[in-house]
Amino acid sequence: MFPLLVILFLVVPIVELYVIVQVAGGIGVLETIGLLIVVSIVGAWLVKHQGMSVLRQIQQRIRQGQMPTAQLVDGGLILFAGALMLTPGFVTDAVGVLLLLPPTRIMARGALMRAFRGRVGVVTGTSRFGGPGFVVETRGTEVDPVDLVRDDSPDDPPPALP
Repeated sequence: MFPLLVILFLVVPIVELYVIVQVAGGIGVLETIGLLIVVSIVGAWLVKHQGMSVLRQIQQRIRQGQMPTAQLVDGGLILFAGALMLTPGFVTDAVGVLLLLPPTRIMARGALMRAFRGRVGVVTGTSRFGGPGFVVETRGTEVDPVDLVRDDSPDDPPPALP
């Protein structure tokens, strides 16, 4: 894992600089800077739009008493895409945009879920708030997502303190 990260931190900036210089040579420096700014603005809008959509899906699944596994992975991919979109460069922006598009995000999600299958288990039960709960177990640690993500809308009374 470590050599891969070193290669990425060395190769990606060099590739980005090469592509930026090539684009600037083709269309001009100011146009290249403007294009990078426009792509970042459009990317930020896409991140917000897709992120809010996934957040609504997560809340809906939790209200139905289901574990929002696919939606949580989508949220992580959107967060990663947002980080890529904030990084100046055309290559990282292209990868970020691809992760923001639902069809390509579904493919990436499938690959990630296959990679982690068998490493994470989910046990359903009742949360300490009285509703359905989920415990995610991975390598001896436990996290109760109901404790982390709650819908405290005005329609619901606040949970009783333990």
